[in-house]
Amino acid sequence: MPASREAVLAVLKTVADPVAGGDIMASGVVRALNVDSAGAVRFVLEIPPSHATAYTAVKARAEAALKALDGVSGVSIVLTGHSEKAPPDLGTARKAEPQGPQKIPGIDHIIAIASGKGGVGKSTVSANLACALAQQGRRVGLLDADVYGPSQPRMLGVSGRPASPDGKTILPLRNHGVTMMSIGLMTNEGQAVVWRGPMLMGALQQMMGQVQWGALDVLLVDLPPGTGDVQMTLSQKAQVDGAIIVSTPQDIALLDARKGIDMFQQLKVPILGMIENMSTHICSACGHEEHVFGHGGVAAEAARLGVPLLAEIPLDLQIRLASDGGAPVVVSMPDSPQARAFHDIAAALVAQGVA
Repeated sequence: MPASREAVLAVLKTVADPVAGGDIMASGVVRALNVDSAGAVRFVLEIPPSHATAYTAVKARAEAALKALDGVSGVSIVLTGHSEKAPPDLGTARKAEPQGPQKIPGIDHIIAIASGKGGVGKSTVSANLACALAQQGRRVGLLDADVYGPSQPRMLGVSGRPASPDGKTILPLRNHGVTMMSIGLMTNEGQAVVWRGPMLMGALQQMMGQVQWGALDVLLVDLPPGTGDVQMTLSQKAQVDGAIIVSTPQDIALLDARKGIDMFQQLKVPILGMIENMSTHICSACGHEEHVFGHGGVAAEAARLGVPLLAEIPLDLQIRLASDGGAPVVVSMPDSPQARAFHDIAAALVAQGVA
């Protein structure tokens, strides 16, 4: 029988907090505790970075205590915390730590898929593009960094929990030729992720650095909408080859897309191109073509910026049905007109040498 949340809480209350005193539940360092129906326990230890060494030992004690509890099938603890301004080092000089974006071992290229606002189809584009690149023989990874609204497990037809054989590295899941990791695989479907910025940044860095991605030609990162912590952390911590901006043609979406473009420009991340999603709708009954959200706005913006317009993707029922069914349209209907746009984008990225 899986362990109950109450039993897990009782165990955590026996783990002492070496800094704040008392136990780690009373001190408030335990965040986002989740005990799923299979007995897997997951939570975050949100700590002051200056006490990382002390809390590393706390993490080990908590893991050991929980693994000894009947009904616990696995334990995953993320150690993260608020940044603190370090005091000046008045003693001997220390070896400088690496600064700036770092290359992730084994990954040749990283491409961010971004949008200024939600609901423009960024995740649908990410899933189809990943599968299209895999069909062209590329070794592809997809990181679902949309922490508050992870949708890639559903779109790629992936379920189950990622394994962690040593408690440190995480084994991603794979389907349709794409290696995928998502926070949605670590939580129950329908469960809200209620995290502050430092917890988001810690989770993102763990998914980038501790996931056993293997050798990849390209890692696509499906970002949340907007210009927040996740986008900044990715750009500042990892060497990102470029960003693709997804928008619908309507003016409201373009207003936010321009903010996303400006953010990447400030972070020195090149814009590889723009995609106009939901560009046109063709009636399946009569063949009439209608531009529901307007037309040409993304093309004009791409021309103004001097970046490629990678595709104009139609608003089509089959694309939506395929994504909801766990087999993107490039997998379920690879030779269809709906899939052609995604194959063209994949070919363009390969030609640019970034995938």
